[in-house]
Amino acid sequence: MNIITKATSAKKPKTRESQQVAYAYAAVLVILVLAQLFTFEKFLILLESFWLPGGKPTAYLLGSIIVVCEVMALPFLLRLKLSPLMRITSMALGWLVPIIWLLLTLWLLFTVNAVSNIGLLGTTVKLIPGWWAVFFCVAIGMMAAWASWGLWPFESPKVKKQIK
Repeated sequence: MNIITKATSAKKPKTRESQQVAYAYAAVLVILVLAQLFTFEKFLILLESFWLPGGKPTAYLLGSIIVVCEVMALPFLLRLKLSPLMRITSMALGWLVPIIWLLLTLWLLFTVNAVSNIGLLGTTVKLIPGWWAVFFCVAIGMMAAWASWGLWPFESPKVKKQIK
């Protein structure tokens, strides 16, 4: 059980570019979360205006989940000293952020909501929903995948065989 709770240093990145992508993705997440937290009360009301299934409780829960995922994805991307379980959790939350935003943008595109702000930057900066947001979510999803590949927390079986 010590392996799960003992904090260890991150492994060396596979490539220099993957480390740079991880830092860029971390910067994007910091910008998103700071803008959302700056006016968090209004951000929750904005999510409520999306008419999500489940109404107000779903919107408030989703808003909280988005912010927590964005913050908790940062330790993996910044290669902080973490336990293996936290490293995996942080990596998975980094994947969850673009998935949630992609689903929200698609929801806004295919429903008849008259929403003037998508909420990526909270209510601080108004961003009109559209296909650009879908492409943005796919782009940050690709950044998350690239960073996860480059900073993968486990050794591959090939490496173990070569070491023996």
